[in-house]
Amino acid sequence: MRKIVLLAYNGEMMCFAHVMLYALDFEKKGHEVRLVIEGMATKLISELARPGTPFAKVYAQVREKGLIDSICRACSQKMGSLQEAERQGLNIVGDMQGHPSIERFLAGGYEIVSF
Repeated sequence: MRKIVLLAYNGEMMCFAHVMLYALDFEKKGHEVRLVIEGMATKLISELARPGTPFAKVYAQVREKGLIDSICRACSQKMGSLQEAERQGLNIVGDMQGHPSIERFLAGGYEIVSF
C-alpha cells in the first residue's frame, strides 16, 4: 500500500474531475489517498455540491469516503468559496501563511502528485 496526496490547483473542471477519479481509483486499490484542494480549484466546490451538475456524484463519493484532506483557507477566500467550504464542513487549513503546508505529508511518508 502506498500513501499518496493529490494536490489540486487547476480550476478547470475536467482536470479536477480526473483528480477525483484518481483519488477514488487509488482508494479502491487499497492505497491511502488524501486530496488537498488549492489554488483556483477551490472555486469548484460550489458547483460540485449542486446535485445534477457534472461530476457532482463523483464529488459526493470523494466526500463520503473521506478522501478530502483539506481546502486552502487563503485560496478559498480569494476565490469566494470560503463560506461554501464552511457550509460543506470541509477541513479549512491555512497553517503556512494562509495555505496548507505539505511538509506534514512528506514527514508522513506520502508521495505528492500535483495537478
